[in-house]
Amino acid sequence: MRRAKIAVVGATGMVGRAFLRVLEEYGMQQYSYTLFASAKSAGEKLRFLGRDFEVRELREDSFSEGFDIALFSAGASVSERFAPIAAGSGAVVIDNSSRWRMDPEVPLVVPEVNPGDIELSRGIIANPNCSTIQAVVALAPLQREYGIERIVYTTFQAVSGAGRGGWEDLEAGVRDHLSGGHTPPKKFSQGIFGNCIPQIDLFQPDGYTKEEHKLMDETRKILHAPDMAITATAVRVPVFNSHSEAINVELKKDFSLEDIRRLLAESPGIELLDQPENGVYPLAREATGQDLVLVGRLRRDPSRENSLDMWVCADNIRKGAAANAVQIAEIILKNLREAGRA
Repeated sequence: MRRAKIAVVGATGMVGRAFLRVLEEYGMQQYSYTLFASAKSAGEKLRFLGRDFEVRELREDSFSEGFDIALFSAGASVSERFAPIAAGSGAVVIDNSSRWRMDPEVPLVVPEVNPGDIELSRGIIANPNCSTIQAVVALAPLQREYGIERIVYTTFQAVSGAGRGGWEDLEAGVRDHLSGGHTPPKKFSQGIFGNCIPQIDLFQPDGYTKEEHKLMDETRKILHAPDMAITATAVRVPVFNSHSEAINVELKKDFSLEDIRRLLAESPGIELLDQPENGVYPLAREATGQDLVLVGRLRRDPSRENSLDMWVCADNIRKGAAANAVQIAEIILKNLREAGRA
């Protein structure tokens, strides 16, 4: 049986490097790998699976040798140009950019929530926005058991969600705070250290940002609920990694908190941390470095019937990007093995 071939596109970036770490940790060394990046990064060597891989320049003929899976994390413009080429060459593209997420022909997948949608792929599968992934992992069990009437999101998003530039802005702010210096921000519109910035991405005519629209629209698509009532506020906070979210959800049926806790504790991909009286609740630092979504601070909302508040944390680079994509790849590779093709 031949070895499946996997391409990693954008391998030198923050998420691309996370792809490699997750692939190693998941024990996926039995496959053949080729790493791609822009011409600027071509020739760079990355340590992966115990040896050095030379990064190749991404070109239109890069996929001619034939790949089974292509993990993309190189931005929307690169994905728009190269993902159809890779898919046309026979690869299943798992794309981490925003380019294909709301395309009606492209499934938007979180393995714990809608793995069956993978089979709808015509060659491209979209990885959702990081803030959406952790939210729907927590909400999907409630949707299945009770039905969801309305969601109110408030997200507190780490600077790593803005890439290396966001991380460097916060580092510079910390240094300036200690030294008395002043470094103008490069990534954000305002200095992030000591600030909560109520803007992620560009404002739209309705006053919401693109990030807020992503969260609302992607939730509806993943949960197969196109008319679900959702509102969102997305805030960038001075935390290096892992997003936190306050979620208020109105259910269609009454519930007991005991049943909600049991349901969430038994659901895949979730770790329930809900003993606030003992200081046990989700924290960004505890979420960092793992692939579970941490859920806690569960309480009934007394202002609306059948409503619940929760606090949700997850590593936005791992579960919010790399690990979710690799988990999709695992399902595809399992299907290939069962079909005798890998």
